[in-house]
Amino acid sequence: MGVTASGRAGPGSGPGGSAAGPVHTDPVHTDPADVVLRALAEPRRRAILQLVAHDELPAGAIAAAFEVTRPAVSQHLTALKNAGLLIERRDGARRMYRARPEGLAALKELLDDMWASSLDLARQLVEADRGLSDPGDVSATAHRREGVR
Repeated sequence: MGVTASGRAGPGSGPGGSAAGPVHTDPVHTDPADVVLRALAEPRRRAILQLVAHDELPAGAIAAAFEVTRPAVSQHLTALKNAGLLIERRDGARRMYRARPEGLAALKELLDDMWASSLDLARQLVEADRGLSDPGDVSATAHRREGVR
């Protein structure tokens, strides 16, 4: 643990970390889809993203929509921005936010792959049930898919 500006030891301020949190280098923490999923795991962040999906809004208007402190909303905005889901623009003293749809691309790709794999497996199971393919092919395919993700 390192020392904070107040002179006290603080979490995440030691080696391998910062005030914003630890530095991660493993694939689970750096995979774009995982980053987006972690950001969207918090219900308020999903609500914020829905608020700015079609309209650019100032931080104050976003904060007014929630019964939490402005600093809490600011932390959520930062997490969404860091995940690539929001764009921040300065307009004088105001910070304006809007959704960045391309930030969802990695998650969409992950879900598309999972959906395609599921449909393929379902097709193979139906074909095996009807005797149209070798049942051994279905279990071999299922075992291969288990190790994919």
